[in-house]
Formats: sequence, C-alpha cells, structure tokens
Amino acid sequence: MNIYLAGTQGDKGGLTTAYSDLFLLESFHYLNDSNLEVYKNHKFLLDSGAFTFMNKKSGNVDWDQYITTYAQFIKKHDIDLFFELDIDVIVGIKEVERLREKLEKISGKKCIPVWHKSRGLAYWQKMIKDYDYVAIGGIVTREIKRKDHRIFTELLRMAKENNCKVHGLGYTNLKGLKKYPFYSVDSTSWISGQKFLNIMQYVGNGNFITHRPKENQRGINPKRRLEYNFHEWVKFQKFAKNNL
Repeated sequence: MNIYLAGTQGDKGGLTTAYSDLFLLESFHYLNDSNLEVYKNHKFLLDSGAFTFMNKKSGNVDWDQYITTYAQFIKKHDIDLFFELDIDVIVGIKEVERLREKLEKISGKKCIPVWHKSRGLAYWQKMIKDYDYVAIGGIVTREIKRKDHRIFTELLRMAKENNCKVHGLGYTNLKGLKKYPFYSVDSTSWISGQKFLNIMQYVGNGNFITHRPKENQRGINPKRRLEYNFHEWVKFQKFAKNNL
C-alpha cells in the first residue's frame, strides 16, 4: 500500500529534501511553478484544493475559471496523478461531471474521480469500469461513518475485479489499513503532533507509540517535533509499501 503524506504545504520547511521517492500528496492551493519542483523528486498526487480555496474566498466561486487554471497547471507541468473537483455537496453531481470533462479535455489526461456515498453503488460500478484509478471520499468528513467502513470490503473487491486501483482519501486508521487493501491512502496524521504536542514514534510492524509530554516538556521546539514526526511516518510509509 502506498501511504501519501499530505500537508507539507509547499514543503517550506524542507522536510522532504533528505529523501527521494517519497509518496506525497499536496493541494493545488499551495503550489506554484517554483515549489512544484520539490515534489517532482517524489511520487506525487495532486489534490484540487477546491475546498481550501472556497473556505478562504468570500462570495461565489467561479468554478469554470478555477478548473481552467487547475487543468492548465497540470498540463504545463505534465502531472500524471490528480483528483477531480469532488464538490458534489456544493454544486451537485451533474456539475461535477461537467467540470471533470473540462478538466480532462484541457489537461489531456484522465483524472482520479472521487466517489461519495451519495453517488450510489451503480455510480461506483461505472467509475471502476471507466477509470483504472479512483478514490473514495467522505471519510474525513464522516459522510462514511466509522461503523460503515465495512463497505470498503465490497467496494475494493469490485474494483479489483475490474483491475482498478483505489485511493482512500484521508484514511489512515492503523487497524483499518491492515484490514482493507487500498492501493493507496493519504494522511496528515503526522501533523497532529503539532496540535496535541505529541511525539509519534514508529516502533515497527505498522505501529506507533505516542509520547505525550509532561508539563515541563511542552516547550520543545515545534519545528524539531514536526521534523521528527514526519521522519517517523516516512518509516511507516516504507513499511506499508512492502507489507500492506
């Protein structure tokens, strides 16, 4: 399984420079012509950044202009793996399909469409026949609740029968990764140490120990903590590639 580390936000801290061939996911919102070069040294997935853009912009969004800019960026930099704008909840599935068609026409490449529970099983069946790489969304937002994750077994089985790879967007439940054979997933869990001031130590076999600092240790350098947690997740990434 390929675990893409998400959330480096243009790699301002130079977290990836000590490595080559990492699996990284980044949002279009944080990329430009210069910092994209960092990601070209790695295996790279591009997220549309639509929700980040929408949340930071007041008023209506011109999605046609957004998709044009996104598609031109993909074409200019010859990016192979990129997600559609899965904004079903905002504009509806028909508009998502229109934007997807425009994205693929301008970029000259097929995107990774993102299935949501609201699209239904018949739509999943169509996606895995029309595309060789698809994604499941709505996990982070609990559109698919944890108690319903068992649906992944059937969805992944159907995809495998169609020789289609599946990406789990934002899915890094450690027990679930050992249970559900996604081709790839992405995670920002390595950043959670900054929020909760935790140190995440990878101890092998797909497991972590979380060290919660004592009161007198909470002043640890945030940059060093972030770097340490990132490097520990790189270890997990390598384990997952060969063992999950």
